[in-house]
Amino acid sequence: MQPKVIIFSAPSGSGKSTIIQFLMQQGFPLAFSISATSRAPRGTEQDGVEYYFLTPEQFRAHIEAGDFLEYEEVYPDRFYGTLRSEVDRIAAQGKVTVFDVDVKGGMNIKRVYGDRALSVFIQPPSVEELRRRLEARGTDAPEVIAQRIDRAAFEMSFADRYDQIIVNDQLSVAQSDAARIVRDFLAR
Repeated sequence: MQPKVIIFSAPSGSGKSTIIQFLMQQGFPLAFSISATSRAPRGTEQDGVEYYFLTPEQFRAHIEAGDFLEYEEVYPDRFYGTLRSEVDRIAAQGKVTVFDVDVKGGMNIKRVYGDRALSVFIQPPSVEELRRRLEARGTDAPEVIAQRIDRAAFEMSFADRYDQIIVNDQLSVAQSDAARIVRDFLAR
């Protein structure tokens, strides 16, 4: 029997990471999926902690072997993906894998796990609010924010393909909605 998994997708700035962090602290038997990448570690990043760091050649070999649930070549030789073995590793601990992935990755994982997967889309109340949040962060140049807004519109077009949509208008409400949805899924 396939293990249960939970998939979260959202446009940048919609509060997905904050909501996932909240869920991880609620005592649910959850473990966060560690992605693989072909980029070099940055700063103090460690293999098997932030990412599994692979060479582009190793990444391609895993693709050929069918080892990825989903992957994407973001730039030439710059891959990101989720290894099937990651779900096995987490299931062996008696836990449910939590994914933080883009909409394409989310759709691919849902296709593999079907009813054993809960897919949740975290949505900002509006594109205007998302723009305000991204500007308030103060971390991105205006052209980067414009790219993120364009990407958000694309990603939001996938929301209705997810099992659940949480509109993050008020963080505390979105967090309690997410906790209820996860609790119900785990009880099934």
